Amino acid sequence: MPELPDIELYRTALEPRVRGQVLEGVRVSGPSWLRTVEPPLEAARGRRVTGIRRLGKRIVFALEDELFLVLHLMIAGRVRWRPPGVALSRRALGALDFATGTLLVTEASTRKRATLHLVRGEAALAEHDPGGLEVLEAELPAFAAALARENHTLKRALTDPHLFSGIGNAYSDEILHRARLSPFKQTARLDPEEIRRLYEATREVLASWTARLRREAGEGFPEKVTAFRPGMAVHGRYREPCPTCGAPVQRIAYASKESNYCAPCQTGGKLLADRALSRLLKGDWPRTLEELEVRRPGAGRPRG
Repeated sequence: MPELPDIELYRTALEPRVRGQVLEGVRVSGPSWLRTVEPPLEAARGRRVTGIRRLGKRIVFALEDELFLVLHLMIAGRVRWRPPGVALSRRALGALDFATGTLLVTEASTRKRATLHLVRGEAALAEHDPGGLEVLEAELPAFAAALARENHTLKRALTDPHLFSGIGNAYSDEILHRARLSPFKQTARLDPEEIRRLYEATREVLASWTARLRREAGEGFPEKVTAFRPGMAVHGRYREPCPTCGAPVQRIAYASKESNYCAPCQTGGKLLADRALSRLLKGDWPRTLEELEVRRPGAGRPRG
């Protein structure tokens, strides 16, 4: 799933291409992508784009007349900038058409999870905000307070969009490695020094990767947004050497998630076993990605 650095990369690339441009139309190739009927999609036609925002892991196109197109790419969704009027490809969910080009939205999965909503007004837009803390804009006390809201494993807490904004499976692995913390340590057991390390690591990883991706993309449109990137310390590097200590990176898989970690750097050299973790994670891991993404603050939260 594209996370904060990836969504910021898309936002930066889209801003000069569509800001100030008139949306000539939205093409939808199937019934799963568009999730709203009011206001009708036709209401967006002919509206000028006034800005591009990031809302958690969502891309928001602000249009005239207080209209907002909210695009959530979920796991396998991607956007590609193509010449005006390009035909929809086999994997295309749809397209946003401008005189300067077409934003093609694709999804490389048989399970169509990516969504598009059209809403009117800031209040309606706010309903799509999971409410997680924007760590790059927050001070340490706010970060500590978010961690203390619920007792979860660190992996679960970081990837909960209602606690922290824009962090997913890939960058949570990188954050925890930099903080030298186990992905399965309970948030309630963190001491002040560990909270400080986690706060600093979160800000450093998100900021450094956002800057790095922007440098690599340059003036071009990002075509290879992926969760597995050269230069990552542990994510996607199972059995490869840890860049800090040289020990092989370990992996724990549970449900549809996985955690990559370095035992010497993060768990005191202890290997984490799937069987040993099953009881711990059973009550602290969402059964599906949708459960994690759509859960509303205060509604049906499992207790840690």
